[in-house]
Amino acid sequence: MTKVPSINYERVIKALQRDGWVVVRCKGSHFRLQKNTRSEMLKLTVPAHRPIKRSTISHILKQARLTLEEFEEIL
Repeated sequence: MTKVPSINYERVIKALQRDGWVVVRCKGSHFRLQKNTRSEMLKLTVPAHRPIKRSTISHILKQARLTLEEFEEIL
């Protein structure tokens, strides 16, 4: 099993956008993203930190319903 990387917020947001997420707003040091699926609308927040902690990225991936392997492919 691979460790979650610690990377900048710009790369995280660009990778999520490739997966279909849309930046809805940016307020302060946080970006709000959302994605419409067939059954529901998913929302998540990405902090504008350099770098984002590995634990925070892990929580973002859980909210985005992405595995680490899927995330690394779109990264």
